Amino acid sequence: MHRCLAIAFAGAVLSLSIASAHAGPCTSAIAQFERALRQSGNDPGAGPTARQSIGAQLGHQPTLSSVKHADERAQSTFAAALGRAKRLDARGNRSGCSARRSQTPV
Repeated sequence: MHRCLAIAFAGAVLSLSIASAHAGPCTSAIAQFERALRQSGNDPGAGPTARQSIGAQLGHQPTLSSVKHADERAQSTFAAALGRAKRLDARGNRSGCSARRSQTPV
């Protein structure tokens, strides 16, 4: 029993060292960001956002569908940016994966 546990532990340690050998320049920062995102849970102030619309600046109340559409668009933009950072990280492109891009107008 102890021998099987020791073999499993050794295998886990070896696999972790191999994974870290292939890690890109931003892997740890991306992982830290994803951990913080998961820990934010259902905090309404956490997560992706978009710029305020002109209608909102004019005092117009949003409809449920416009709020849903804006949330979906923000999630999509966020997922695309995170995916881009991971692809650049996998290629070893430090300046690309760590660059902060300004949000494109909605």
